[in-house]
Amino acid sequence: MAELHSIRARHEFRGLRTVEHFFTVPLDHGPVEAWAGHNGREAIAGEESITVFAREYTSTEHSAEDAARLPWLLYLQGGPGGRGNRVTSLSGWMKAAAKDFRILMLDQRGTGLSTPIEFQSLARRGDAERQAEYLAHFRADAIVADAEMIRRILGAEPWTVLGQSFGGFCALTYLSFAPEGLREVLITGGLAPLQGPAERVYRATFRRVAARNAEYFAWYPEDRGRITRIMRHLADQPEHLASGERLTPERFQMVGSFLGGNTRVDALHYLLEDAFIETATGPRLSEAFLEQVRSLVSRAGNPLYAVLHESIYAQGEATKWAAWRVLEEYPEFEPSADEPLLTGEMVYPWYFVQDPALVPFQPVAELLASKADWGPLYDAQRLAMNTVPVAAAVYQDDIYVDHALSMETASAVRGLQPWVTDAFHHDGIGEDGEGIFRRLLGLVRPGS
Repeated sequence: MAELHSIRARHEFRGLRTVEHFFTVPLDHGPVEAWAGHNGREAIAGEESITVFAREYTSTEHSAEDAARLPWLLYLQGGPGGRGNRVTSLSGWMKAAAKDFRILMLDQRGTGLSTPIEFQSLARRGDAERQAEYLAHFRADAIVADAEMIRRILGAEPWTVLGQSFGGFCALTYLSFAPEGLREVLITGGLAPLQGPAERVYRATFRRVAARNAEYFAWYPEDRGRITRIMRHLADQPEHLASGERLTPERFQMVGSFLGGNTRVDALHYLLEDAFIETATGPRLSEAFLEQVRSLVSRAGNPLYAVLHESIYAQGEATKWAAWRVLEEYPEFEPSADEPLLTGEMVYPWYFVQDPALVPFQPVAELLASKADWGPLYDAQRLAMNTVPVAAAVYQDDIYVDHALSMETASAVRGLQPWVTDAFHHDGIGEDGEGIFRRLLGLVRPGS
């Protein structure tokens, strides 16, 4: 029998302690009724298992003995496909949380040290059909099943969960299927639509991204011409990233990821201002610019983000590249438009042709886009009867998680307290994490 839990290292530095936890969990937890009541210490026999890594953070303001008695806070990060944050000091929301909690930061299954998925490891599964079958076990329902099993292995009381972006989607899944494991839930920029189709999401977010483009160009009108010039140049003149692939106009549009941030949006201006350099053969894109762009348009570090992205909205139907199909309704985003706009986090099938890191995933990505028998991610009936205290920061102008769809979900979860603000964008927790955390905790613990 595999060891369910081991601790492999402990460290202390710059005011924090870390403990490195490794857990053995089933690849397939089975139906909800099977895993929700699991005692966490039953043998995993006769079934495939994977490893899930989690790092515990506590503050040295507490003695080791006192820290071990603090209640747990589980942090579920954004994604999909992103590993847990690696921090070297306590700041922002973690500084605030560490005063009262032991923080557990998961590498969600398939990421970081949690039986990671890269094309080399996925190829060991066999053909594309077997790979797709495997990847179907890496959505929010499985992440939540891992978390609840880990809580029981640790012998923890119902814990506090903080979910950012996709982590908030996971928190809603947790509320749907294992609310007995939750003391309270805090969500930032992550109230997912409870029902499909995925096209609803992209129609809403394309509109918000277009509005954010307009806002940006009002601040930096000179960048309207710069972006159009770059797009025309890339259509006419081959430019290659250091990794060898050609930078296409549509791939350049991905730098619109800057638009989703409070401070990153201004950094976009700095990226664009030195795009061109004069050469003996005329203006070309500078190597410094191309290197910055490469880090923004490559999915080498988190391929699962692209592979599983649309599946986070899939329940009982295929997504069929929903964002790509909806794009036809918004010609202002076409590279050939007179003044093309930058895009957001949408994933398109050509990603798996143009990004070398994603090319090996192309067959399995096509199968996942066509998969129609996805299971449910939420239980609307149970959420309507929810008794767990929940508070959510809803950002008025969020280009990734639409405000209107978020408020629709807020009204469907009994007792959920939304805090609606236009002071932050999707990355608000990085801008004022301490203030946002304290505000949400105050909503679920009035008078404390």
